[in-house]
Amino acid sequence: MALSSIDDPRRHVRLEAERVAHISSTDFPGYYPGEDHSWNLDWFTKNLIVKIQRLSQRSCQFDLVGVDASIANALRRILIAEVPTIAIEHVYVWDNTSVIVDEVLAHRLGLVPLNVDPSLLEMKEVCYPDETATDRNTIVFRLNIACLRNKNAAKGETDPQKLYINSNVYSSHLEWQPQGEQEVIFKDNVPAPTNPNILLAKLRPGQEIEMELHAIKGIGATHAKWSPVATASYRLHPHIRITERIPPASVPKFVSCFSPGVIGVKKNKKGEDEPYVAAARNDSMSREVLRHEEFKDKVELSRIRDWFLFNIESEGPYAPERLLVEAIAVMREKIAAVRNAAAALENGEDVEMS
Repeated sequence: MALSSIDDPRRHVRLEAERVAHISSTDFPGYYPGEDHSWNLDWFTKNLIVKIQRLSQRSCQFDLVGVDASIANALRRILIAEVPTIAIEHVYVWDNTSVIVDEVLAHRLGLVPLNVDPSLLEMKEVCYPDETATDRNTIVFRLNIACLRNKNAAKGETDPQKLYINSNVYSSHLEWQPQGEQEVIFKDNVPAPTNPNILLAKLRPGQEIEMELHAIKGIGATHAKWSPVATASYRLHPHIRITERIPPASVPKFVSCFSPGVIGVKKNKKGEDEPYVAAARNDSMSREVLRHEEFKDKVELSRIRDWFLFNIESEGPYAPERLLVEAIAVMREKIAAVRNAAAALENGEDVEMS
């Protein structure tokens, strides 16, 4: 079975002026009556494409082609809620004379992303203080800072940063306290916030904060602070087909109906301006072109139902290109659990699934 073309209407979700057509494919993904669509690993491998389009230190854009929306959405949900990270969960306040109350400051501290690799820590069974904390499941930080007047400040200075010492409390003020064998385990990557410049509180002379912070392993389904991504989203790849000739005088107006760079203009054999699709993936699919009578029958807009444009922004310890791999690992564990449960049911055994 050959790889289907992007022009195959079976792969298209049609965008019309007032509605979206061809949303559902068939009874189940990839099946058409009268044809043999038995699942085949070689065929699936041939059609599956994962291609990185842009990669930076904190974000990744990639194409995922050849899977159903249920799979793409499962990966997105796992990225947000089930890939584990480390976050501050327990805050022990010894002293806090700042204007921020203990509960609010503890909440802010919990949302600070940490650079700790979750694979180096064990998951605590229950996120409660009375469960034993060990060097295998807990990272300890200390925050001890007081604000003082700067005796060397210029007369008449009004800038708090120059007038006082420690007027701002930043995430960089968190000090890691190694426990047990952690100094050896984390020698290559000392636990710390991923961003040292997160403002936590403001202090004035006479105010101070002294706390002990315990960070543990968790997942975003428990609390958003354990989510490894700032965002994880996808959209279907746009597909634009010009079906009829656009009069040269109308070309500039036609081009302006799409996002910048989507429609290019070239000279045809007669020397006239002729539009063509230059970068369909950049279009927002606003359907502006369908509002104009002179264009609505000359262009077809659709999205390719099995071509997903993913955008992931990492805010934790993971490099952005590693996040998809971690999500797939979680999905494989889920599939294995379902498979084992199904086997147990066949054997007449009782099944418990978390």
